[in-house]
Amino acid sequence: MNVDFRSDARAASEDCGCAPTPAEQRALWPSSTVTRRGAIAVGAFGAIALTALGLSAGTQTAFAADYPSWDDVQRAKASESAKAAEITRIEQLIQSLTQRVAAAEAAAKVAGDEFYAAQQAYFEQAERADELQRQADEQSKIADESSRKAGQVATQLYRSGGDQAALELFLSDSSSGADDLLSRLGSMDKLLEYNRTVADKAAAARDSAQALSDQAKTARDERDRLQKVAEEKMIKAQEAANAAQAALAERQNNLTTLQAQLAALKDKTAATVAAYQEGERKRKEEEERRRKVEEERRRREAEEAAKNAQNNGGGGGGGGGGGGSGAWRRPHGGRISSYYGPRPVSCQNGRCGSSVHGGLDFANGCGAAIYAAGSGRVDARFYNGGYGNYVRIQHGGGIATGYAHLSRYAVSHGQHVSAGQVIGYAGNTGNSLGCHLHFEVYRYGGRINPYPFLADRGAL
Repeated sequence: MNVDFRSDARAASEDCGCAPTPAEQRALWPSSTVTRRGAIAVGAFGAIALTALGLSAGTQTAFAADYPSWDDVQRAKASESAKAAEITRIEQLIQSLTQRVAAAEAAAKVAGDEFYAAQQAYFEQAERADELQRQADEQSKIADESSRKAGQVATQLYRSGGDQAALELFLSDSSSGADDLLSRLGSMDKLLEYNRTVADKAAAARDSAQALSDQAKTARDERDRLQKVAEEKMIKAQEAANAAQAALAERQNNLTTLQAQLAALKDKTAATVAAYQEGERKRKEEEERRRKVEEERRRREAEEAAKNAQNNGGGGGGGGGGGGSGAWRRPHGGRISSYYGPRPVSCQNGRCGSSVHGGLDFANGCGAAIYAAGSGRVDARFYNGGYGNYVRIQHGGGIATGYAHLSRYAVSHGQHVSAGQVIGYAGNTGNSLGCHLHFEVYRYGGRINPYPFLADRGAL
């Protein structure tokens, strides 16, 4: 089954993915005419409603607030009553913004946990279906081999002429000749007995193969059902994450100004609104300067990763990561600390790892860059239960890759990425016992061993 969970194709406006794109803003914040008095009511009631009801997949309608301008603040300072009303209004707006972020993030975590449970149930059922089919194929092979042996024995018996030997014994007048014929008949009886045993084994194996095939089909049907459940949960998780991101961005975009306006209204000195505005202008200039510095740093980092990928060829590298040749890259530097398959359960600080490891763990230290193993589209970027902060990339042809336990993201949902591009940084989020990258490869939705996959493509 090809799992290509639906998502919008919105590209990111910033590499860090910290703010929604213009397209997302239009979808999340539709234009509306809300009076200033109505905005206060929306702010106070909206936070309570969102906290009570949760921020479900369809609840992406933004908090439509009519924020005060600096002219509003200047006018409010003209009288004590107007100033008190404006102070109350701003305080309610700040409280509502904070409550909305908390409610949205809580809803996103619930949705992420639900998707994680559904995703793991799907993985387990897919592996069970594959194992049952493997056992069915094995029994079918035994049945075929047993039938072949039974046929060979029957052919040998026919060639030996069992009935002719019995007739010769009946007509024999020589004891030595009779002994020889009895020996031959005894051997034939043993062959017949063996043949019956082989035939019974073939029949039993055939019955077992059929029963296992039936179980495998039932398991595949359940796998497909769980796949649809996981798909629905993922869509909701991503939408909830987008809503939380939008709520956080709205808070970040307005909180500092609101706090400065509140301070201006409460200021008992001769400080003017113009002075606060000038402070805001300088703060925004500094934020813009830092943003450009960060953009330049990430650009250089991406160029360096691409350069390393070309120079390293197929080498895995210990520190740099991103090495590889062709269309695929090593997703992280450092050593491989845990391989795909069964492993002992280890616990630390009240958290335990799983007994079946569905990917490769790369240990390269907290904050080390994580690279896209191949080019494709980011169709998941959210908190995903035990995986913590999680990114999944669809590469086409039924292949996808997953990156778990990130400390922070460097890409946005819906963004197209290139092989070797930095997509995030190693962390310890989710069910993790230390900073590392947990890397998975999916083929038509099911997990496969990433090591031979990467090695076959020159990325290890």
